[in-house]
Amino acid sequence: MTSSTPLEQRPWSVPDELLARIADRAPRYDADNAFCVEDLDELRRAGYLRIGVPVRDGGSGLGLRATAAVQRTLAEAAPATALGLGMHQVWVQAARAVSARGGSFLDTVTDAAAADRLLAFGVSEPGNDAVLFDSRTVAEPDGAGGYRFTGTKVSTSLAPAWDVLSVFGKDTSGPEPRLVHGFALRGDGGVRHLDDWDTLGMRATQSRTTLLEGLHVPADRIVRVLPVGPVADPLVFGVFAAFELLVASVYVGIASRAVTLAVERVAARTAADGTARSADPDVRRAVAAMRGATDAVHLQVDALARDVDDLVDSDRWFPLLVGTKARAVDTAQHVVDEAMRVVGGSAFRSTDELARLARDVRAGQYHPSTRDSAMRTIAAAELGPLPR
Repeated sequence: MTSSTPLEQRPWSVPDELLARIADRAPRYDADNAFCVEDLDELRRAGYLRIGVPVRDGGSGLGLRATAAVQRTLAEAAPATALGLGMHQVWVQAARAVSARGGSFLDTVTDAAAADRLLAFGVSEPGNDAVLFDSRTVAEPDGAGGYRFTGTKVSTSLAPAWDVLSVFGKDTSGPEPRLVHGFALRGDGGVRHLDDWDTLGMRATQSRTTLLEGLHVPADRIVRVLPVGPVADPLVFGVFAAFELLVASVYVGIASRAVTLAVERVAARTAADGTARSADPDVRRAVAAMRGATDAVHLQVDALARDVDDLVDSDRWFPLLVGTKARAVDTAQHVVDEAMRVVGGSAFRSTDELARLARDVRAGQYHPSTRDSAMRTIAAAELGPLPR
């Protein structure tokens, strides 16, 4: 194992007054199926887009562990805002991980964040379970080191607002297919978003389908060309670690908020015979189990994020990351369901915060890595890959 001297960090948190305003807006965004415009504007002014940027470049220098804590707190106020804007933080932390391991090819990401430009992902594709290891998008060389991308991306968070969009596709023009990663700017053209985000939960992310229609990315914005299939590359590790743990932190935040709501509501209820609901032994056991489960996944996310920051070396990184994300999501869903049961029928009203959390939390099963994918990764690590 190795570790590095931590880079300078300046404490940063979402101001309490801003958190309160974000929480107040969350029901409206959900009801209107609207993007979290005001949240983004206020958080941008507060320096949120720069929290992972080095202090020398005008940021707060937060690593993955501290950023996960910010995301967890933000998710307690507004899960969809935390999840959507968290895609920006995934790229910033991926760039930080690459830089800490000696790479410079994602410096353009850090520069964009330092300029308060919003970064988004154009990775997920319909029917592509390989995610970063293959692509159905065509990447056609332009002859000058750049590429034109044509294909369909789904779940593109921040679709109404991004300034810089990551794109990747497959170049089949050579003897071996290659995966090409680059960044598009809002004004490039060749990108079209469909207004098709009408979902059960996480509605304020507005993660719309994106059509790449011959999008041209010049050579200076192509950051990596990799072989098809699993590969040990700093880009893959950086994106994977940041995505899995920052997404997991959002669901830990949801679970934590559900416990808080359950405690508040139980404390305010009295049975017909005058007995406090909080004195019911079944309720007390349920609340204790919810808090214990939430604490467990919180500690797992925190420990892994710390190890990423500290450059800990392990041959089990990928099973640890996917397992932690899957457990965080499953735990959060169970905790929210238990909170609704303990609180009772009032939580079943569509305007109740717990009802909104019950819808938001179910999005977690669709983010990479899914539970099935995570189990395949862990099984392969323990038992070896399946024979071809």
